Amino acid sequence: MRRRVPAALGSVGLVAVLVGCAIVGGDPNAPRLQAQAEAALARWADAVAGSGGAAFVPVGELTGQIGDWEAANGDNKLALMSGAVEAATALSAEVPPDGQVRWPNGTTATLPLISAAQALEDIRTGGAQPCSECRPIRVTGARLTSGAFETSRGQATVPVWAFTIEGSAVQITRVAIASRVAPSIPPWDPEHAPVGISVDRAALSSDGLTLTVSFVGAPNPASEPCGEDYTGRAVESDLAVVAIVLVQRNLTPAGCAAVGALRTAVLHLAKPLGERAVLEVQEGRPVAVTPES
Repeated sequence: MRRRVPAALGSVGLVAVLVGCAIVGGDPNAPRLQAQAEAALARWADAVAGSGGAAFVPVGELTGQIGDWEAANGDNKLALMSGAVEAATALSAEVPPDGQVRWPNGTTATLPLISAAQALEDIRTGGAQPCSECRPIRVTGARLTSGAFETSRGQATVPVWAFTIEGSAVQITRVAIASRVAPSIPPWDPEHAPVGISVDRAALSSDGLTLTVSFVGAPNPASEPCGEDYTGRAVESDLAVVAIVLVQRNLTPAGCAAVGALRTAVLHLAKPLGERAVLEVQEGRPVAVTPES
């Protein structure tokens, strides 16, 4: 005589199988990623309030250079990274009139600037780490000019200070804008390092509701050994969107090469992005957003 399995017991068994698959294929870091995203949005709100609601959100380093270091000045690269610079002659502390940021779509923003002396001081104090063995770069002059710079709304033409230096044809540059949104970055804690994939940039759909984020990931899909699939999740506020990339891994044992590839994930927004910034999830830094091609 055939025994009947109670319907309730059959349902429990089915749920267990489905949950088991979800655990194997899902991203166990999802709760931590959500918490990191919410913390990043809170820090961003503080940064926007502290900047007075500035329209300029820089992406990347504010210090750069024009030209390549000559062989005899090869050590200057490390010196510049460490902030080892000094004025060979006094630079002006006079603040110039407001300057204009121009984006390729024709939009502009007029913002206050900083003096040449302040820009050089910002280079000095913004160094990654001290370099006791570096010989300081000696600055001999400064001029206010403009240059291309990456922002949260794509590349823009911005006011910059260009500094001439002693013994080299290279010029050091520093973005000259005073009012900018710069979120605080949590201190690095190796015992509790942030998790997740940090996206490099984002492409925005014409309706403003879809972001395609780019990042370095596995070269193969999850259907293959060592492969991964990626799905996007947006954590939103009125001021910013944090891009979370969830990972589904192929757990088949295999020898995996440490080779990355450019991968993408799609995020769907609850409302058009507008003027909001897009932030990566590890530290909450802004990334460049460009129109989808």
